[in-house]
Amino acid sequence: MSGAVAHLGHVELYTDRFDESLDFFTRVYGLKLSARSADSAYLRAWDDYELHSLKLTRHHSTGVGHIGYRAASAQALADQVAVIEASDYLCHGWVEGDLGHGRAFRFEDPFGHVFELYWDSVKYRATGEDRPALKNMASRYTGQGAAPRRIDHLNLLAADVAEFRRFMQLCLGSRVTEMIQLDNGRTGGCWFTVNNKTYDLACTEDHSGGLARLHHITYATDSREDILRAADLFLENGVHIETGPHKHAIQGTFFLYVWEPAGNRVELANAGARLILAPDWEPVVWTEAERKRGQAWGLKTIETFHTHGTPPAAKE
Repeated sequence: MSGAVAHLGHVELYTDRFDESLDFFTRVYGLKLSARSADSAYLRAWDDYELHSLKLTRHHSTGVGHIGYRAASAQALADQVAVIEASDYLCHGWVEGDLGHGRAFRFEDPFGHVFELYWDSVKYRATGEDRPALKNMASRYTGQGAAPRRIDHLNLLAADVAEFRRFMQLCLGSRVTEMIQLDNGRTGGCWFTVNNKTYDLACTEDHSGGLARLHHITYATDSREDILRAADLFLENGVHIETGPHKHAIQGTFFLYVWEPAGNRVELANAGARLILAPDWEPVVWTEAERKRGQAWGLKTIETFHTHGTPPAAKE
């Protein structure tokens, strides 16, 4: 790790069914609305310390608008931007910021995903009925919907995971904690972290021919029981449950995948127990044969998990 990048800060998610998606993320999924603009809603989990971790934006399609990472300091931001500008990756340059943060430097991976790095951040200040009983919590836990605690990670799709790995290591100083090595020599997937979490971003191989595609975004719960309760909530509210609850083999997280009303895949995961503390950690490499065995307890990976992404591609 370079140490210049602190953590995943927020994800902008596009939806072509804005009102329905906002209802899902607030009433059913249980995020809190921090602010609104003409075409976007700024949402956060109850213990996210920043103003927002999800920017839900009205759009003509679905998928991810951009991914925001917070730098470790103002100087770290400047240093990392210099590294990115010296690379061969596309740089969009500085933008003046958003409701949730100050000016940010935007750049792009070879597969169309837009990233930004920022330092100045708007921290959420709970007031009134949202003030928590314990001062070390970001806001009150209300138990609304699934009520996840914090943003955890996202999974992007790319035609060449090895090239995406080069991008993540150079531009964000990420290290790989686990990966899939296919029989044909290609990398099937990589799980990345910029800190001691096991991962904050994953990338898996995309065969659709599409660009800038999202596999899923994930928020973390405190316990497995939270996810079992969420499964009942999703069932009662007519949400499409794609797979789970179950346990991943890779990274060992207890998971549940659903599709929000516009079709973006959203996960709940109990992901807080495992940390990467070893400074000399070597990536865990999974073979194609091992992955074909399915998830940790034998559940086979369903076909849509390999084909569905947003925005939809011509081959879907």
